[in-house]
Amino acid sequence: MASERYSFSLTTFSPSGKLVQIEYALAAVAAGAPSVGIKASNGVVIATENKHKSILYDEHSVHKVEMITNHIGMIYSGMGPDYRLLVKQARKMAQQYFLVYREPIPTVQLVQRVAAVMQEYTQSGGVRPFGVSLLICGWDSERPYLFQCDPSGAYFAWKATAMGKNYINGKTFLEKRYSEDLELDDAVHTAILTLKESFEGQMTADNIEVGICDSTGFKRLDPSHVKDYLANIP
Repeated sequence: MASERYSFSLTTFSPSGKLVQIEYALAAVAAGAPSVGIKASNGVVIATENKHKSILYDEHSVHKVEMITNHIGMIYSGMGPDYRLLVKQARKMAQQYFLVYREPIPTVQLVQRVAAVMQEYTQSGGVRPFGVSLLICGWDSERPYLFQCDPSGAYFAWKATAMGKNYINGKTFLEKRYSEDLELDDAVHTAILTLKESFEGQMTADNIEVGICDSTGFKRLDPSHVKDYLANIP
């Protein structure tokens, strides 16, 4: 019973050396919609499930794939409102960097700054950790980047990864299918197939979102392009 006291305290370690609220935040991520990121030889793809709770929703009014700068994009698994706050913070950081240095913020710099914000929410009073994990992709210095940021403030560079619901199955699938020689088009197909591993119901262009980043910059694929990719998937 004594250990239960620590499960409600953000800034107090439990006797086993854990910050239990962070584990709860990671559980929120694991219960969230699946997301996938794959680094190809000539770009990066990020994709996520975007199902709606009612057929009355306007499917395209809220996006999960967001552009931060012309060459950086982001998706999440977990709690949408927390994600919107981090998107706003990331865009602000990118603009502040540009005002000072007169050049676009490098992907690694942005990841470090966003992760620092997330980490701060694990040690401050009166707040809780962000209930999201982020996949941040970018293109700098003629090469692609893919990072994951967790609620603890930890961040990792990945070749390919999955997060959200059934992320273990997604990662297992990627381990079998991933190749460093993968082209961007093939990476989009692989990302959609990875989402399909844990997808319930019919996958359509209206309930998944895909973003790609290459030497020309970052863009969210419109539903007609996603539909073309889905047509080539068994």
